[in-house]
Amino acid sequence: MKNCLKVVTIGGGSSYTPELIEGFIKRHKELPVKELWLVDIEEGKEKLEIVGSLAKRMVKKAGIDMEIHLTLDRREALKDANFVTTQLRVGLLEARIKDERIPLSHGLIGQETNGAGGLFKALRTVPVVFDIIKDIEELCPNAWLINFTNPTGIISEAVFKYTNFKKYIGLCNVPIHLKNDVAKLFQVEPDRIYMEFGGLNHMVYGLKVCLDGKDVTKEAIERFITTKISMENIKAIDFNPEFVRALGAIPCPYHRYYYKTKEMLVEELDEFKKGKARGQVVKELEDQLFELYKDESLDIKPPQLEKRGGAYYSDAACNLISSIYNNKQDIQVVNTLNNGAIRNFKDDHAIEVSSIITSQGPKPLSIGYLPECTDGLVSQIKSFESLAAKAAVTGDYETALLALCINPLVPSDDIAKVVLDEMMEAHKEYLPQFNK
Repeated sequence: MKNCLKVVTIGGGSSYTPELIEGFIKRHKELPVKELWLVDIEEGKEKLEIVGSLAKRMVKKAGIDMEIHLTLDRREALKDANFVTTQLRVGLLEARIKDERIPLSHGLIGQETNGAGGLFKALRTVPVVFDIIKDIEELCPNAWLINFTNPTGIISEAVFKYTNFKKYIGLCNVPIHLKNDVAKLFQVEPDRIYMEFGGLNHMVYGLKVCLDGKDVTKEAIERFITTKISMENIKAIDFNPEFVRALGAIPCPYHRYYYKTKEMLVEELDEFKKGKARGQVVKELEDQLFELYKDESLDIKPPQLEKRGGAYYSDAACNLISSIYNNKQDIQVVNTLNNGAIRNFKDDHAIEVSSIITSQGPKPLSIGYLPECTDGLVSQIKSFESLAAKAAVTGDYETALLALCINPLVPSDDIAKVVLDEMMEAHKEYLPQFNK
C-alpha cells in the first residue's frame, strides 16, 4: 500500500475538485497518492475535462509523482482503490434550484440540505450512494468511502441502517470552518484552537473551546456574539446575544434556519421574488469558475473558489484520509455511528462528533448529553433524518410525507403534502424507487 495509493473521486467534475487537488499536493510527503481517478457521468463530461486539465497543471507545477486519470467508467476507476471520495449532485444544479424554488413558492425555507430541499436531495442521492457501495464491495472491498455529498447526515443514517458496509465516513466542512473562524476571533493560528463538537450534520454545536489547552469557551461565546460569523452560502443574520449566552455553546451557521427561521425566510423570499435562489447564484459562480479553469496558464486553485461555500473542504477531506492512512489518532469531526458517544441519540444513529481518527476508522469521543436546551430540536431533526433515510431506501410515499410533516421548517401537514407532490413530479426522473 505504501507509495502506491489510489484515490477515486466520484463527482470529479465538480468545481470543488481543485480544493481536493491542492490538499493532496500539500500533503504528498505524508500521503503519497500515486493515482487519482476523477469520475463523472456523461452530462458532466465537459466539466470533468476542464477541471481535470487544471488538476494535471496543478500537479505538474507541484512537481509531484501523481497521475490524474479522467473517466466516465466508475467501475474501471474503482478497481483496487484505497480511498473513494464522493462529491456528487444527482440532477445537477438544476435539481438544486428546484429544491429551493418549489418550497419558496409555497412560503417555506428553500435550502439544499434543510427542510423539503434536504429531503429531496436525500431521496435522489441515497440510491446512487448505495450503488457506489455495491461497486466498492466488489471491486475494492478494503477501501474507505469518504462521503462529502449532502445531506451527509441523512446519507450516513441510511448507510449505517440499511447496508452492512462498515468503512464509511461522512464529512462536512462546517466544523473546520467554524474552528478556523473562532481562531480568527482570537487572532491566533487554527492549530492553537481545539473545539469539541457534537450534534448532527448541519446541526452541530461547538460545545467547548480551548486555546493552547486552556478552556476559553465563555470568552469564545462572547467574541462570537459580537462578530458576524457565517459561510458564503448562508446569510450572516445575527443570533440574539442573550440567547447564545443561555445556550452555552456556539451554534453553526445552519442553525440560523431553525433559530432565525422567520428572518431567513424573509431574506430568501426577497431573493426569490427577484428571480434568484442560492442555486441560481451558485450556477453563475460555477460558470465563472469553469471559465477560469479553462485558462491554460492557470495552475493553482483560484481564490474565487472560496465564494462557492466549500472553503476548507480539502483540509477536512485530506486530513481525514491522511489520518486513516498514517494512523495519526488525532481528533477530527466526522459523521459516524453514535455507539453511546452522545446520550441524546440511540447507539445506531449517525451523529456528527469529534472523533479520534485511526487506521481502523473514527472512534467518537464521549460527549455525554448535549445541553438540555438543544434536546427537543436535535431529537426532532434526528427523527426527520431517520424517516428520510427510510423513505429514500424503500420508496414509500407515506414515509416521505411523514418525514416532511415532522420537519420543524414545515408548519402544516397540508402544505407538506402539496410541496411533496409537486417536488415528486419535478424530480421523478431521479426517484426510481417511488416510480415502481
